[in-house]
Amino acid sequence: MKTRKKDTRWLAMMALFIAIQLFLNVTGIGLIPLPVIKGTTLHIPVILGAIVLGPMAGGILGGVFGLCSIWNNTATPALLSFALSPFMAEDMVGALKSLWIALGCRILIGVVAGWLWIALKKKNLGDFIALPVVGAAGALTNTVLVMGSIALLLAPEYAAANHIGMEAVMWTILGVIGSSGVVEAIGAVILVTAIGKALLKLDRMALRKA
Repeated sequence: MKTRKKDTRWLAMMALFIAIQLFLNVTGIGLIPLPVIKGTTLHIPVILGAIVLGPMAGGILGGVFGLCSIWNNTATPALLSFALSPFMAEDMVGALKSLWIALGCRILIGVVAGWLWIALKKKNLGDFIALPVVGAAGALTNTVLVMGSIALLLAPEYAAANHIGMEAVMWTILGVIGSSGVVEAIGAVILVTAIGKALLKLDRMALRKA
């Protein structure tokens, strides 16, 4: 009976997190157009889901994030959409690279956040220490993996899209990581700490009643 209740709770929470992701995506709050890349808040439900439900749930939610990213970059192309949608790539190889960047990197947000949360709780760190650490790590996983993969896999295309020389690609990407990446990490620290604390409290109350 307890296992059935746990499974039902897991499915209900997953449905809630996915609904939040879809709401953020549909309203435009999830992926915000910026000059070079699209800023995101879609990683917040991924990180929170990984904390509350575990790494597997985080990976699934990361996959939903990736699918939303592919949809947005196909429907409303931006400067880097060739790297974030297989439908905007020039060939099959480019499509596979963009699938890794848009989908694979986003799946890893939830996996990294989930396992880091488990590791920190095993160290008996309190929520107010573990939550901001996981929030920052999840956000930076997204930015570093996405931009790093672009640098490794699509440097010539990135240089052409930005009208810069190949020698400037790494510095430009580091600039993106150091600007929008840091801003997203700070936002994740604040939101994951505030919302995560409330969710964990509710979750623990529900488990005690079960």
